Order: sequence, then structure tokens, then C-alpha cells
Amino acid sequence: MNALKKYLGIAWLALAALVGYFGIMDFGLPKLGTGKTDDLVFGIIILFILMPIIVGGLVTFGWFALQGDYDE
Repeated sequence: MNALKKYLGIAWLALAALVGYFGIMDFGLPKLGTGKTDDLVFGIIILFILMPIIVGGLVTFGWFALQGDYDE
């Protein structure tokens, strides 16, 4: 079971990289360049509020799982 937790830690880290890339490239940056106020506010919220929280949480759980903090 502990080996499974370490593999899932790698999966969390990979998921953090994917979510960070697609969140920034698909949702955040394109919204900043449209010129509409609604899109600008949405892009700023995505880039500076939601992405750090989401990616930071995934990286934290993945790192702790790789370190063995969740082992029994």
C-alpha cells in the first residue's frame, strides 16, 4: 500500500504540471488579451488566485506522498 501511495504522489505531481500548463495557456492568458472587462477579470482571477491554490495543493500532496508522510 505504501508503494501505491508513492506512485500516486508521482501522479499528483504530474497532474499539477498538466493543470498548471493548461490552466495558464488555455484559460488565463487568452482571456487577458481579448480587451473585454469581463474576460480581463476572469483571466486575473484564474492566473493569480486559482492557479496558485490548485497547483500548490496538488504539488504539496504529491510531495508529501513521495516523502512517505502518508505511510502507515
